[in-house]
Amino acid sequence: MNIPENLKFTKDHEWVKIDGGVATVGITDFAQNELGDIVFVEIETEDEDLEKEEVFGTIEAVKTVSDLYMPVSGKIIEVNEELENEPEKVNKEPYDGGWMVKIEMADPDQAEDLLSAAQYKELIG
Repeated sequence: MNIPENLKFTKDHEWVKIDGGVATVGITDFAQNELGDIVFVEIETEDEDLEKEEVFGTIEAVKTVSDLYMPVSGKIIEVNEELENEPEKVNKEPYDGGWMVKIEMADPDQAEDLLSAAQYKELIG
Protein backbone atom coordinates (compact mmCIF):
# COMPACT_ATOMS: atom_id res chain seq x y z
CA MET A 1 0.00 0.00 0.00
CA ASN A 2 1.51 3.27 -1.14
CA ILE A 3 1.02 6.16 1.34
CA PRO A 4 3.47 8.96 0.48
CA GLU A 5 4.88 10.74 3.52
CA ASN A 6 4.82 14.16 1.82
CA LEU A 7 1.02 14.22 1.43
CA LYS A 8 -1.90 14.92 3.75
CA PHE A 9 -5.02 12.74 3.86
CA THR A 10 -8.72 12.85 4.75
CA LYS A 11 -10.88 10.32 6.54
CA ASP A 12 -12.76 10.02 3.22
CA HIS A 13 -9.60 8.70 1.50
CA GLU A 14 -8.59 11.77 -0.47
CA TRP A 15 -4.93 12.78 -0.61
CA VAL A 16 -3.84 16.41 -0.62
CA LYS A 17 -0.59 17.94 -1.84
CA ILE A 18 -0.11 21.50 -0.59
CA ASP A 19 1.92 23.89 -2.75
CA GLY A 20 1.68 27.43 -1.39
CA GLY A 21 -2.01 28.34 -1.45
CA VAL A 22 -2.98 25.54 -3.86
CA ALA A 23 -4.06 22.04 -2.90
CA THR A 24 -3.92 19.23 -5.46
CA VAL A 25 -6.40 16.47 -4.61
CA GLY A 26 -6.97 12.85 -5.63
CA ILE A 27 -8.02 9.58 -4.05
CA THR A 28 -5.60 7.33 -2.21
CA ASP A 29 -4.11 4.06 -3.37
CA PHE A 30 -6.24 2.37 -0.70
CA ALA A 31 -9.44 3.98 -2.05
CA GLN A 32 -8.80 3.10 -5.70
CA ASN A 33 -7.98 -0.46 -4.65
CA GLU A 34 -11.23 -0.73 -2.66
CA LEU A 35 -13.28 0.71 -5.54
CA GLY A 36 -11.79 -1.56 -8.20
CA ASP A 37 -11.65 -0.63 -11.87
CA ILE A 38 -12.49 3.06 -12.28
CA VAL A 39 -14.68 3.64 -15.34
CA PHE A 40 -15.73 7.28 -14.98
CA VAL A 41 -14.76 10.43 -13.08
CA GLU A 42 -17.27 13.28 -13.11
CA ILE A 43 -16.23 16.71 -11.86
CA GLU A 44 -18.39 19.64 -12.92
CA THR A 45 -17.37 22.10 -10.22
CA GLU A 46 -14.51 23.93 -11.96
CA ASP A 47 -14.47 27.65 -11.05
CA GLU A 48 -16.83 27.02 -8.12
CA ASP A 49 -16.23 27.99 -4.50
CA LEU A 50 -16.97 25.04 -2.22
CA GLU A 51 -16.77 24.48 1.50
CA LYS A 52 -14.68 21.83 3.23
CA GLU A 53 -16.44 18.42 3.07
CA GLU A 54 -18.80 19.48 0.25
CA VAL A 55 -19.03 17.09 -2.71
CA PHE A 56 -16.92 18.25 -5.66
CA GLY A 57 -17.55 15.28 -7.95
CA THR A 58 -18.13 11.56 -8.23
CA ILE A 59 -16.04 8.56 -9.17
CA GLU A 60 -17.61 5.49 -10.72
CA ALA A 61 -16.18 2.01 -10.58
CA VAL A 62 -17.60 -1.16 -12.07
CA LYS A 63 -19.51 -1.96 -8.87
CA THR A 64 -20.22 1.41 -7.23
CA VAL A 65 -20.32 5.20 -7.40
CA SER A 66 -18.66 7.30 -4.68
CA ASP A 67 -18.76 11.00 -3.90
CA LEU A 68 -15.55 13.03 -3.81
CA TYR A 69 -15.26 15.49 -0.90
CA MET A 70 -13.43 18.79 -0.58
CA PRO A 71 -10.55 18.39 1.91
CA VAL A 72 -10.41 22.19 2.40
CA SER A 73 -12.62 25.13 1.46
CA GLY A 74 -11.76 27.00 -1.71
CA LYS A 75 -12.20 27.47 -5.43
CA ILE A 76 -11.62 24.64 -7.89
CA ILE A 77 -9.16 26.23 -10.30
CA GLU A 78 -8.27 23.19 -12.39
CA VAL A 79 -9.74 19.78 -13.19
CA ASN A 80 -7.62 16.92 -14.56
CA GLU A 81 -9.20 16.68 -18.00
CA GLU A 82 -7.16 13.57 -18.89
CA LEU A 83 -9.44 11.57 -16.60
CA GLU A 84 -12.36 12.20 -18.97
CA ASN A 85 -10.85 9.80 -21.53
CA GLU A 86 -8.54 7.85 -19.21
CA PRO A 87 -10.29 7.30 -15.84
CA GLU A 88 -8.10 4.23 -15.31
CA LYS A 89 -5.21 6.62 -14.51
CA VAL A 90 -6.74 6.80 -11.02
CA ASN A 91 -6.06 3.07 -10.64
CA LYS A 92 -2.65 3.09 -12.28
CA GLU A 93 -1.15 6.22 -10.75
CA PRO A 94 -3.41 7.64 -8.02
CA TYR A 95 -0.74 10.09 -6.75
CA ASP A 96 0.54 11.30 -10.12
CA GLY A 97 -1.46 11.28 -13.36
CA GLY A 98 -4.63 10.33 -11.47
CA TRP A 99 -4.98 13.63 -9.55
CA MET A 100 -8.47 15.13 -9.81
CA VAL A 101 -8.62 18.83 -8.94
CA LYS A 102 -6.54 21.79 -7.86
CA ILE A 103 -8.06 24.06 -5.24
CA GLU A 104 -7.15 27.63 -4.44
CA MET A 105 -7.52 27.36 -0.68
CA ALA A 106 -9.74 29.91 1.05
CA ASP A 107 -8.11 29.19 4.41
CA PRO A 108 -4.72 27.41 4.21
CA ASP A 109 -4.89 26.79 7.98
CA GLN A 110 -7.55 24.12 7.29
CA ALA A 111 -4.76 21.93 5.90
CA GLU A 112 -3.50 21.54 9.47
CA ASP A 113 -6.64 19.49 10.24
CA LEU A 114 -5.76 16.87 7.63
CA LEU A 115 -4.22 13.53 8.54
CA SER A 116 -0.52 12.79 8.27
CA ALA A 117 0.63 9.64 6.44
CA ALA A 118 1.05 7.89 9.82
CA GLN A 119 -2.43 8.89 10.96
CA TYR A 120 -3.92 7.73 7.66
CA LYS A 121 -2.12 4.36 7.94
CA GLU A 122 -3.66 4.00 11.40
CA LEU A 123 -7.13 4.86 10.02
CA ILE A 124 -7.06 2.18 7.32
CA GLY A 125 -5.40 -0.36 9.62
